[in-house]
This record gives sequence, C-alpha cells and structure tokens, in this order.
Amino acid sequence: MSLHVGTMAFLLAVVLVLMLLVSKFALRPMVEVMRKRQSYIDEQISAAENSQKQAEQLIADQQAALKEARNEAHAILERAKKQKEQEAQQIIAAANERAEQMLNDAKAEIIQEKEKAVAQLRGEVGQLSVLLASKLMEKELDASEQAKLVDRYIQEAGELQ
Repeated sequence: MSLHVGTMAFLLAVVLVLMLLVSKFALRPMVEVMRKRQSYIDEQISAAENSQKQAEQLIADQQAALKEARNEAHAILERAKKQKEQEAQQIIAAANERAEQMLNDAKAEIIQEKEKAVAQLRGEVGQLSVLLASKLMEKELDASEQAKLVDRYIQEAGELQ
C-alpha cells in the first residue's frame, strides 16, 4: 500500500468540500432550529416561572383578602355584641326609670288617697263632734252616762263607715 499524494489531496479536498456543504446546508439550519427550540423552551420556562409567581402572588392576595374578611367579620360581630349590650343596658335603664316613675306615681296616689281619707275623717269627726255636743247639751249627764253615750256614738260612727 502506498500513499499517493494526489489521491490524498483529492480525498482531502472532497472531505473539505463535503464538510463545507454539510456545514452550509445541514449544520447551519440544524443549529438554527436547535437555537430556536432552545429559545422556545427558555420562553416556556420563563412563562411557567412567571405563571407560578403570579399564582403564588394570587394565593398570597387571596389569603390576605380572606384574613381581612375574617377580621372584618370579627369586627362586625364585636360591634354587634357591643350594640346588643348597649341596647340591653338602655332597655334595663328605661325599665328601671319606668318602674321608678310608677313607684313615685303610686306613692303620690297613696298620699293623695290618705289626705282624702283624713279630710273625710275630719269631716265625719267634725259632724260627730257637733252631733255629740248637741246631744250633750240636750241633757246633763253624769260621768258614767257620758262615757256610755260617747261609746255608743263611736260605735255608730264605726257602723257608718
């Protein structure tokens, strides 16, 4: 086997021409496709990361909104409890005030009725005194008859009532 310089040069030239042709028509388009595919994959990964960040942000926002809603609901319940307690205290105060007013009215009515009864009793006592005096003047009595007469008039006055 002998090496021929001419054949080697020809083969070398053929390999170089083939490499240039493969590089120009096959390798460059394939590298371009691979670069586009890598760019597409990078964009998809970036979009997925952005979507994940947005989802995490949305979850955080939803949790914050839920916490705020719970706090607001708690505040509403607390306000309702306070309002209920205030209304209950107002109702109790109004009832106490009404009871006090009724008690005062009843006392005033009792005093009024007492004064009426005393006035009526005074009138009756006055009448009985006048009657007793007129009876006593009609006849002179001794002490025992006078005591009997007074007792009888008192019994008659008790029966009149």
